[in-house]
Amino acid sequence: MISPIELRYILHQNPELGFKEFKTTQILENAINKLKEHYNINVEILKPLETGLIIKYQPVEKNEFVLFRSDIDALPIKEKNNIDFKSKNENMHACGHDIHMSILYGLIKYAFENKIQKNILFLFQPAEEGGGGAKKVIDSGIFNNFNIIKAYALHVTDEYEKGVIATSKGVLFASAVEIDIEFFGKNSHIAFPQDGKNALNALRMFLDSLEKIPNDPVKPLIYGIGKAYSGEVRNVIPAYGKIEGSIRSLSLDHTKEYINKLEKILNSIKEMLDVDYKITLGSQYKEVVNDEKVYKEFLEKIENKYKIIDCGYKMTGEDFGFIAEKYPALMFWLGTKTNKKVGLHSPDFLPDDDVINIGIDIFKKLC
Repeated sequence: MISPIELRYILHQNPELGFKEFKTTQILENAINKLKEHYNINVEILKPLETGLIIKYQPVEKNEFVLFRSDIDALPIKEKNNIDFKSKNENMHACGHDIHMSILYGLIKYAFENKIQKNILFLFQPAEEGGGGAKKVIDSGIFNNFNIIKAYALHVTDEYEKGVIATSKGVLFASAVEIDIEFFGKNSHIAFPQDGKNALNALRMFLDSLEKIPNDPVKPLIYGIGKAYSGEVRNVIPAYGKIEGSIRSLSLDHTKEYINKLEKILNSIKEMLDVDYKITLGSQYKEVVNDEKVYKEFLEKIENKYKIIDCGYKMTGEDFGFIAEKYPALMFWLGTKTNKKVGLHSPDFLPDDDVINIGIDIFKKLC
């Protein structure tokens, strides 16, 4: 049997991308089986997808369960931390999912050791980082067998001091939609522009037009473009261009309305330049909405021991929104900051080990 911190070291060294977390799943299953043997607890391990797992802990016959969720995937980031348990591959738990898994494992250990008389589902969920793993777990139908009365999740961040909790009633995290826009023109030598259809010009005109869409102060929205490219050689008019980005808003419905506006702009550019386009939507995450009643209960259970900040909404995307849409739920930030802030998804992100015990203690109070 290993401790939550020891498990953190093993997981941190073996990070895997979304839906490829096969070794991660095996590490977790092995650790939980050893807990079962040590405490002589009979629980069921469920696997609705190829990776990830659910621990069904049901000491009470009544079919009411509380769900605790941890994400398990990593990011394609090369770690820069000089530590003994540094990642052994080109990926990294730069979003702290190794901490999340260790906290949930610690809660399982606590439940087994103390024979907690409450029914709990412990979800180790794959593919939060862009794969929409939460929705795939729900779509598997596995939760249809359980009456889930509430659900909890946390996310570490160095935006707040270590041990500080930040959350909010209502929308906590924005909806997030990955969006690619391709432009299809026709090549020609730059000396004969009349023979071509310039995809780069269409792309540029589209970007200029974005600036003219008025901002709605009541409905915040961000369209961030991380990558744009067009052309192959200097003396040929580009026949192809592509923009890759993400849209964040407080409502997935509002995002869809915005995409309709983008399509109108693209249609007018197509009519003007005769350059066709294609919109492709990737992962689409619902906004995370904290249930008012669960939020109030959370404050009552936690506020005497921990500092809690009402942080309002964040434009961060999180697929826990699919779970929060289906069940009364609450998610919160757990601060990790000590000396300096490096930010999530940084190759230097490395919360202290004792954050794990803080997270376990918070979850224990919610059981």
